[in-house]
Amino acid sequence: MRQFIFILSALLLAFNCPAQLTNPQSKEITEKFFPDPEVDINTPAFQKKRGFTDYEEMMAFINERLAAHSDVMSLSFIGKSQKGKDIPMIVLKRGKGSDKLRVWLQGGLHGNEPASTEGLLYLLDQLLNNPEHAYLLDRLEIAIVPMANIDGSEKLTRDSHNGLDLNRDQTKLMAPESVSLKQAFSDYQAHVALDFHEYRPYRRDFTHIGEWGVTNGFDVMFLYSGNLNVAEELRNYTKETFVKEAGSLLESKEITSHAYFSASDVLGAVEFHQGSLNSRSSATSYALANTISTLVEVRGIGIGRTSFKRRAYTTFLVGLSYLRTAYDETAEVKQVLARAKAKPTEAVVKHQTPVTEVSMTLIDLESVEKKDFKVRMKDAWQTKAQVSRPRPRAYLLMPEQAKLAEKLKILGLKIDTLNQSRSVEVERYTVEYYLQEAEKYEGVHRQRVSTSITRIVKDLPAGTFVIRMDQDRAGLAVEALEPEAPNSFVNYDVLHTEEGAELPVYRYLNKEAL
Repeated sequence: MRQFIFILSALLLAFNCPAQLTNPQSKEITEKFFPDPEVDINTPAFQKKRGFTDYEEMMAFINERLAAHSDVMSLSFIGKSQKGKDIPMIVLKRGKGSDKLRVWLQGGLHGNEPASTEGLLYLLDQLLNNPEHAYLLDRLEIAIVPMANIDGSEKLTRDSHNGLDLNRDQTKLMAPESVSLKQAFSDYQAHVALDFHEYRPYRRDFTHIGEWGVTNGFDVMFLYSGNLNVAEELRNYTKETFVKEAGSLLESKEITSHAYFSASDVLGAVEFHQGSLNSRSSATSYALANTISTLVEVRGIGIGRTSFKRRAYTTFLVGLSYLRTAYDETAEVKQVLARAKAKPTEAVVKHQTPVTEVSMTLIDLESVEKKDFKVRMKDAWQTKAQVSRPRPRAYLLMPEQAKLAEKLKILGLKIDTLNQSRSVEVERYTVEYYLQEAEKYEGVHRQRVSTSITRIVKDLPAGTFVIRMDQDRAGLAVEALEPEAPNSFVNYDVLHTEEGAELPVYRYLNKEAL
């Protein structure tokens, strides 16, 4: 009977049924593994017995702090939600110097993950009112977007008002909120970026592990990129410095952490996936912008207000740790980013990740103990290049592709235009294989293509767009413009094509500057 109840709960949660209909977490598991800490958190949700912080409560909380701390705090609105609510961005900065390290903190991108917003509001209050943390503003400038998906947060639903997942929209930029957030992020030019989320600890796939199923036993998981278009030094520095320091702080507070993993059913077997490769998500999208980037997943979806103080406190601690590390490592961060900009020489179009067998610690629901289970794992950090090409000196877009150029600008790429026509040698793409998926994914029928590349002399008209690859965010150009890349403009049908077509995107490899 207990197994049936768990499976039913997991299935209901998997299909986004409201949390109040069922909470699969027992009191025994909560008290044993996830008790609330003895801390006072003064954010709006903890001033009431039910629900979470809504938009009006959040804005009142922010405006109270702004009135008291206008010397270091400013408030602006980066755009509107689809239902017309202003999206706030807070900036904390002491003095007028431009040499400070810039840190971007974002929460509430998924509306059913309220601890992300709550933890950031608590962090804001602590940075302003706790003298112990005041020193951080000596070297840091901090931008905070506490509720990125306002419409979803108001209804406690994952997606934005038009049904799009904003964390699957980082390249195609179809939702208004995505455009506003990405433009603000690009304009801010962060050195360090954190995107706070919550994850679902009771999953349908977990019912197949153990006798009665399992649940994820970690308070927080860190998602950092293994994408090979991100310089190796930057990937390693993120993991070995920022993630490691955060894990140590959490451990000192008896809060558990792990690299992020999820699970899926593959041919009837449970397969785990660890790490990030896809630029459709912020973890890799921000890293490709040459930024110390981590998506932080706190244990929480589907369990209502259970352990909510622990979840908000965990969010706060991770944010605080990253700020401390950024403060301590200010000079090294800038040096790492400068070196990372110049490192990649290959454009990795497709990745391949091997499946290995590893030991994973999970909470066994039969014994209510943490146990090690042998599982099949794809780890992004073991990924190898499956298809790669030499990085071009520049990508070229025909003048009629102004829509693509605008999206690239929103992603933060600098784009020049030819002021007169020229004939130059380029590489062109010709579509050899084409398939458009019948079912929509995130609002589009994705296109699957393979291309051949040939060298030609191309007459480039005046107005041709030039995306040079010696800039900070060049990795995003690879992900968006290489047609076979899994999150490219071609893949998402932003650039529609067909079999046999010559794409209006060209690779310029010559040493001579355009």
